[in-house]
Amino acid sequence: MGRMMSLAVVGVDHPNPRPKARGQINRRFEIALCRAGEPVHLILEPDNKADPSAIMVFSDRDIQIGYITAERAPYIGKLIHHGADLRAIFQAAADWGAWIRVSLDGDEPTLPAVTNEAGSDPSDDDAYYSDPIWPDD
Repeated sequence: MGRMMSLAVVGVDHPNPRPKARGQINRRFEIALCRAGEPVHLILEPDNKADPSAIMVFSDRDIQIGYITAERAPYIGKLIHHGADLRAIFQAAADWGAWIRVSLDGDEPTLPAVTNEAGSDPSDDDAYYSDPIWPDD
């Protein structure tokens, strides 16, 4: 299994642009439609006025569900710019947004095992997804 990491998707309460034919689609509604393991797509947004490193996250239905966090976007963006074969899947919804799972080296991403280190219900948002720490180089 290749290098994989779970990434937070934030900005889910911001409205999506309104396509003329389809009306505005709420990001939280789209997240509720996503299922663990379905593909998601990462799109660079260099013209973003708030953050030129921004990376949008789209569901497999081509609806934006949010953004990679500002802390991780530069690293993931650098990989994309250097031609890395990144692949991503939806991992889970959370109260504040969502988690996605990204393969950094072209392998198909797999969902991590949910561990219950704190004794909480694994279906809780506080469930811990154990991952190695990858350096941001």
